[in-house]
Amino acid sequence: MPKPYSREFRDDVVRVARDHEAGVTVEQIAKDFGVRPMTLFKWLRQADIDAGARDGRR
Repeated sequence: MPKPYSREFRDDVVRVARDHEAGVTVEQIAKDFGVRPMTLFKWLRQADIDAGARDGRR
C-alpha cells in the first residue's frame, strides 16, 4: 500500500518541480524527495487541474 503524503509535502514537491533549474529533470526531483517519478507527474497534472490551467479529462 502506498504511503500517504501530506498536502504540504505534495505542494512543496510540485513547487520545486515547477521552479527547477535548467538541466534538472522531474525524475531527479522525484528521487531527491523519495517519490516515484510517475507520482510526481500525477501531482503536477492534478495541480494544473486544480489551478484551472488544464481540463480534468484525460
